[in-house]
Amino acid sequence: MDDKYLTLEKFEEATEIVQKVTAETKLVYSEYFSAQTGNRVYLKPENMQYTGAYKLRGAYYKISTLSQEDRAKGLITASAGNHAQGVAYAAKAYGCKAVIVMPTTTPLIKVNRTKAYGAEVVLYGDVYDEACDYAYQLAEEHGYTFVHPFNDLDVACGQGTIAMEIVKELPTVDYILVPIGGGGLATGVSTLAKQLNPKIQVIGVEPAGANCMQESLKAGHIVTLPSVTTIADGTAVKTPGDKLLPYIQENIDDIIAVPDEELIVSFLDMIENHKMVVENSGLLTVAALKHLNVKGKKIVSILSGGNMDVITMSSVVQNGLIQRSRIFTVSVLLPDKPGQLVHVATVIAQNNGNVIRLDHNQFVSINRNAAVELRITVEAYGAEHKEQIVKALEEAGFKPKIVKPQL
Repeated sequence: MDDKYLTLEKFEEATEIVQKVTAETKLVYSEYFSAQTGNRVYLKPENMQYTGAYKLRGAYYKISTLSQEDRAKGLITASAGNHAQGVAYAAKAYGCKAVIVMPTTTPLIKVNRTKAYGAEVVLYGDVYDEACDYAYQLAEEHGYTFVHPFNDLDVACGQGTIAMEIVKELPTVDYILVPIGGGGLATGVSTLAKQLNPKIQVIGVEPAGANCMQESLKAGHIVTLPSVTTIADGTAVKTPGDKLLPYIQENIDDIIAVPDEELIVSFLDMIENHKMVVENSGLLTVAALKHLNVKGKKIVSILSGGNMDVITMSSVVQNGLIQRSRIFTVSVLLPDKPGQLVHVATVIAQNNGNVIRLDHNQFVSINRNAAVELRITVEAYGAEHKEQIVKALEEAGFKPKIVKPQL
């Protein structure tokens, strides 16, 4: 580890430089999460940043450290999202060319937004790793300057400016929760936080299906996961940064791995209680709050970004409602005679359930006494209300069976 590199002076310089292009993302106190956890929880809303994520910080600071000659060659990077937009925006601010290689599977909205910042977009490969290899190839062919998404100490230094802002605004912070993909944000934030106050606990949070840094820390060296499976695409990294691991070993106090289903309900919590759209990777630090076994502490969760396409958002909301028992589907078998549907609907209405879908199958059985299957998708207030509705159906003589909702 190069102790002389990520110095307090360097972080101070980076903070001054990135302020030229970043929005002020003041801490948001969360009454909801504070009440749930017994702590004082604050959110650092980098989802409200100009490009919708913190990545602009590292990209802009990195470009500021380049010589005019290197900038004139043009910049190149590979990214499926936030880093792409960060580099494109920063390059535009410096008036230099940017080429971004994105996987062919990248949602069109992210491609168009990156182009809107003036970058040239090249679509290549099915996954980030293939796009990255091609970006290195193009850099060599055309002499472009490569800006790595995370495995670069200047980039990490730029990301670390978030810690400067947190400590300045909340000097008595006890815990900072930071998402980890490749480790750039965690390196910058933890290294600076420990320099400003060694008592601050910095906890990294990874998706359970992409916990490459957690495995690397256990092994004591860089570990490449055989595969990654997570809805937190911004942190779906197989191999963390080898330049960053020594800093993580030194400055991160613990790593929490969060399963995807917890991110889904955290999305609903953020929408309903804070009216904020936060992408799955940014929700890691919110989902991790209940995994911290502490009370009465001042905790800051970094919301790293908010760039989520509408189709993903729709899917997350639907799954979140199902997980919270706000939507459920019940199957009942009815005799094939008039008035049965009205009877079921009356029971549900009397218990304040809202029917949002009906599926009626008359050919489920040849038995005339149980010849019709009715699948009713109901909106409820939560688990207790769902149980009340199911119990009322049982008491009315139906034999309700919970099945997977068809939305």
